[in-house]
Amino acid sequence: MSAPALPARRPLTARKVLHILGGLLLVVLTVVYLLPLVFMVSTSLKTPLEQSMNPLAFPARPHLDNYRNAFTQMGYLPSLLSTLIVTLGSSLLIVVSASLAAYPLARVKNRLTAVSSQLFMVGLIMPFFMIMIPLYSVMKNLHLINTYWGVMVLYTALNLPFAVFFYTSFIASLPAELEESAYIDGCNPLQSFRYIVFPLLRPVTATISMFISLGIWNDFLLPLLFLYKPEFRTMMVSVYSFVGQYGFEPTTLFAAAGLAVLPLLIVFFVMQRSIIQGITAGAIKG
Repeated sequence: MSAPALPARRPLTARKVLHILGGLLLVVLTVVYLLPLVFMVSTSLKTPLEQSMNPLAFPARPHLDNYRNAFTQMGYLPSLLSTLIVTLGSSLLIVVSASLAAYPLARVKNRLTAVSSQLFMVGLIMPFFMIMIPLYSVMKNLHLINTYWGVMVLYTALNLPFAVFFYTSFIASLPAELEESAYIDGCNPLQSFRYIVFPLLRPVTATISMFISLGIWNDFLLPLLFLYKPEFRTMMVSVYSFVGQYGFEPTTLFAAAGLAVLPLLIVFFVMQRSIIQGITAGAIKG
């Protein structure tokens, strides 16, 4: 009796090879991305002596005093409050102003809206360093240095081109028949935007809000220039306070950096499903 024939192995197709290579590349990129985070956490749990003797080794025993010292020295709660005020206030102003500006740009086609769209595009490529010094002079003359409102207005102006660009593209993809039905029912353009268009902007609003909030939370230069008083310091400026003139102590500095990003990690893990759905919906719709 002859042995049963073994099934022939299917040759790897080009698609399978690309799929495997893509998976390997994703693993490598994930490891490379996580290595600095692992190093930061490992260093923050060491004593200064451990860190100086073997910087790359893991701590023999977790040392939480670095986090206690960083929490106290950086004024964590006031810094957290300042960062929340600036981030949430700026994000709200950006969403409201950008969506209102994008609506006529997407629906009205004339020379004025065309020029306005081009001006917003210029804002996308304008580097902040070109306007930093004159902007500081203007803010100083308006007495907006070391004020939350001044910084929120700056963040709104700097992020408005990005938000308007995405809102305009998204609104242009919506069927105009919805608004025409609202006009027939007696709505004016503002009411049509408020009750018809803006509720449909939730996916792109979630995406824009997330990216802008991350950028504002992690920003260092603008708060350093315009919110330099200790009572107005944001998280990143407070972390920078651990850097001295001649160096820094890495264990406490990395503990402070970990405390600064902790609220972002908590928000992401709590709301990751909503965030991913918002990004996916915005990408598909756009």
